[in-house]
Amino acid sequence: MSELNNKTRLRWQCRRGMLELDVILSPFLEQHFDSISESEQRIFQALLAESDPDIYTWLMGFGACDKPELASIVQLIRHKMKIDS
Repeated sequence: MSELNNKTRLRWQCRRGMLELDVILSPFLEQHFDSISESEQRIFQALLAESDPDIYTWLMGFGACDKPELASIVQLIRHKMKIDS
């Protein structure tokens, strides 16, 4: 799959059922995705497969991500999008 098609697919995956996630994930994709490592890009894609309530809980800091492979991207998103408390 070409890089352009992949990014288009990710744009659609960032459109969630929760507006709160839309305003975090879509801007993160547009502003920061290209500058993170390929490994982080793969982890971001894996994060998008998780349920909206879980992603919301992790990104807002209401609960810790119990999946070590996703916890690092959650922290990166929180930092880049200035969600850190």
